[in-house]
Amino acid sequence: MLKKRFTFAQDFGLASDGWVATEPTDADKFEKQQKRTVRDGEERLRMAVLEDAIQCFQQYVLSTRPREKRLFQEAEDWFLDKESEYIFSFEFICETLGFHPDHIRQGLMAWKESKQKVDEVKPEAHRRTKLNRTRYLPKQYRLAKAG
Repeated sequence: MLKKRFTFAQDFGLASDGWVATEPTDADKFEKQQKRTVRDGEERLRMAVLEDAIQCFQQYVLSTRPREKRLFQEAEDWFLDKESEYIFSFEFICETLGFHPDHIRQGLMAWKESKQKVDEVKPEAHRRTKLNRTRYLPKQYRLAKAG
């Protein structure tokens, strides 16, 4: 972050030999840059929270392990919660990032339903029985080819 400030100061001809010269008229430029840097960081954090929730939702939707089922359920509850007062709520994050929360919510629920239907159609793939080992007779006991 300091490097960004320094390059910003250099861009405006305010830095020389590692020292930054500030004038009262340049304070607003620094303040705008600082606010933009903080805002960018907050947006990246919000996006990371949203991406992590989507990943947990999609990765563990069909899981049978207790920990993974809990992670999925927490993500699903977070998406379905209509509360928007706290800063890490789904509604608040979507609004600040410019996404429509109901659109994302509907898409995730439709994806979940289709994933569950596909899993219902192919239950055999998950429950294959072990095949018995085929035992081969030693070479001397095998039948020779006729002819």
